[in-house]
Amino acid sequence: MDIALGAAVRIRRRTIGMSQEALAEQCGVSFQQIQKYENGANRISFSRLVQIARALRCRVIDLMDVLDTPDRQTTGDLDLLARMRTPGALELLSSYERLPPESRVALVNFIRTLVSASVEPSERIARIVA
Repeated sequence: MDIALGAAVRIRRRTIGMSQEALAEQCGVSFQQIQKYENGANRISFSRLVQIARALRCRVIDLMDVLDTPDRQTTGDLDLLARMRTPGALELLSSYERLPPESRVALVNFIRTLVSASVEPSERIARIVA
């Protein structure tokens, strides 16, 4: 839960273009503390979460929404949040959103080709058979 909440904070912060330093300053903590919150290393108290939400110009529930859904959906949301923590994922998504539709299709096909080429031959055979 701490990791998911931290990831939601990170995604919101980066979506609005705010640095960890700016968020830390508005909340009265160090940027290292913000890093710990975002990585799930430190638990965010409710009062701190209220400060963070105000600084991020959103509601507390917007940050906690991933934690308050049915189990099947929560698993998917947590998986998505974990993937968004991959270095470069948010930048890639932001760039992808700015592409015209035909370029998006070409990019997805290119990435599929790259991934397919990096798969071991035995795994390729297993995928074809399946």
